Amino acid sequence: MESKFINPFTDYGFKLIFGREVSKPILLHFLNCLLEGERHITNLTFLDKEQVRLNNESRTLIYDVYCRTDDGEDFIVEMQNRSHPNFRERTLFYAAESISRQGEKGEEWQYNVKAVYCIAFMNFTLPDESKFRIDVGLVDLDSEKKKGERLPLFTDKLRLIYLQLPLFAKKDWSECTTDFDRFILAITQIDILNRMPETARNSVFARLAEIAEVASLTGEERQKYDRSLKQYRDYQMFITQAHSEGKEEGRIEGKEEGRIEGKEEGLIEGEAKGINKRNAYFVGQLKANGLSVEEISKLIGMSPDEVSKYYYD
Repeated sequence: MESKFINPFTDYGFKLIFGREVSKPILLHFLNCLLEGERHITNLTFLDKEQVRLNNESRTLIYDVYCRTDDGEDFIVEMQNRSHPNFRERTLFYAAESISRQGEKGEEWQYNVKAVYCIAFMNFTLPDESKFRIDVGLVDLDSEKKKGERLPLFTDKLRLIYLQLPLFAKKDWSECTTDFDRFILAITQIDILNRMPETARNSVFARLAEIAEVASLTGEERQKYDRSLKQYRDYQMFITQAHSEGKEEGRIEGKEEGRIEGKEEGLIEGEAKGINKRNAYFVGQLKANGLSVEEISKLIGMSPDEVSKYYYD
């Protein structure tokens, strides 16, 4: 059965929900919930997406938002929603790029950069991370902290916030006690809802339901969304199947080599082979569906050079 609401984890769906002028009230409320007690935003502006980047990677799932707080401070939020083998490094790269882009020519500029927040909506989890929300900042590792408190920030100019949505513990609307909880549950469940629950029916969530309704899309928007949804579903299918096949084959090969060599290295090498086979399967299936190296690179988060190794094998 077709969902009533847009899937926010699709390329175009994420843009429709978070990257439009009509989305501003929703995004403003969400960011204030996310940063409660830290910053309070009174206005936000989507930055020019056509500006020259330091990297040629597709920016369809990274949005720059210029925010102003109630005390007149300005800072930049980058919102990301794309899996990548080196996701930590990727978020750090783009956050650093947002800082470096603020540079001005001439000796008069005194490096008075605005703070940059990178907020990652993740429909996946990072290796060895078991928390729903991960807050990363620059701290002095030798500084002391009081019991129950975080280390003091060395500078507040760079923050990385990772939201691992599969690890969000609340699965029912009755468990949500804050608007932040309701936002996260809405994001994770919106594509299977028929309507917003009573507990989430204030003006902000009513607006979210309005702009996220598939029936409200124009013909052109619907076509773009349908293409994006198909890509997302294909990708999820390939990941599930290839992960299962690659993991099992890698485990079998690893155990066999481990028995022969009598060393742990056999298992590690076998699992590495499984990863290579899985990547080859991803690329081969997408290639068979007519996608180019560049399209596959954007879809699965591998660099064009990495894709080419399997594409032309």
